[in-house]
Amino acid sequence: MTHAELDKSPEDVAAMFDDIAGRYDLVNDVLSLGQDRLWRRATVKAVEAYSGELVLDLAAGTGTSSESFTSKGARVIACDFSQGMLQVGAERRGGASRGGVTFVAGDALALPFADKTFDAVTISFGLRNVNDMDQALRELHRVTKVGGRLVVCEFSHIPVEALDTVYNGYLMAGLPKIARLFTANTGAYEYLSKSIMDWPDQPALASRLQQAGWSRVAWRNLTFGIVALHRAVRSSD
Repeated sequence: MTHAELDKSPEDVAAMFDDIAGRYDLVNDVLSLGQDRLWRRATVKAVEAYSGELVLDLAAGTGTSSESFTSKGARVIACDFSQGMLQVGAERRGGASRGGVTFVAGDALALPFADKTFDAVTISFGLRNVNDMDQALRELHRVTKVGGRLVVCEFSHIPVEALDTVYNGYLMAGLPKIARLFTANTGAYEYLSKSIMDWPDQPALASRLQQAGWSRVAWRNLTFGIVALHRAVRSSD
């Protein structure tokens, strides 16, 4: 899946997220019925970031998830393509580098970091929004130290076909209507719905991770498979 297939260029997507940045976290909480908090906690637990480690939180948005990785003393780079999201996050925290979190603008397809920089890399609900998923996975592999780990938290597909059909109906009809109560930019949430429906299922994403060089790939479903948590390790050069 690429932006072209969804009629969105990378610049269009960045502008779209810039536009909804101010209420992004609130709307996500409402649309997921609070489940997004559970998904992010599961991601933090899977990353297991400890004191002295450096973590890359890619597609960090406003940095809501980034702060959680600092609880045991890790330092975090919150990186995103959307300047609007980063600005909102930095303003909420009183600066671009506070509390162990540093906000950095960057493109997932050409990360502004040296090889083997990070002990762990993670991306939550952002891999769908890059123009070339495979290149992004290779870039994450490049900037991760040997032995370092990757955690991807992303919308996925319910394994039971009948339930997945019902869920897809909610995505296309219900989600944009609810979003309209909080934002005038319903196009952003129509895009969200389509991108989730077109996204690879759990085994397919695991295969793409392996093709990008990652090893020890595994996943587990959250909330019946609405979201899946994929984990992997960089085992060698």
